[in-house]
Amino acid sequence: MSTASPKLPDSAVPRLPRGVRLHHCQVRAQWFLLYPERAMRLDAIGAEILAAVDGRRSLAAIAGDLAARFNAPEEQVKADIATFLGALAARRALTLDPPTAA
Repeated sequence: MSTASPKLPDSAVPRLPRGVRLHHCQVRAQWFLLYPERAMRLDAIGAEILAAVDGRRSLAAIAGDLAARFNAPEEQVKADIATFLGALAARRALTLDPPTAA
């Protein structure tokens, strides 16, 4: 059985659904993704990715922004983000909306 996430289109717009939020714990100095009856501790990269998820920008736009901020290859950043967000979507901690017309 394969555990690979499905290929996400560059135009997909990730957003945190109702009841899911990014939280910084001051005591632990750690970021967490909180969702119903669960909590996921995030590393610095995961926290940066989720902080960029605003429900308006596409996967490609988020990858472009993070690649520029961290001086990294955009295609590699996009692939890594797609894998991470795909895994969260599989856990229902994130939704992927079709792009909206501007």
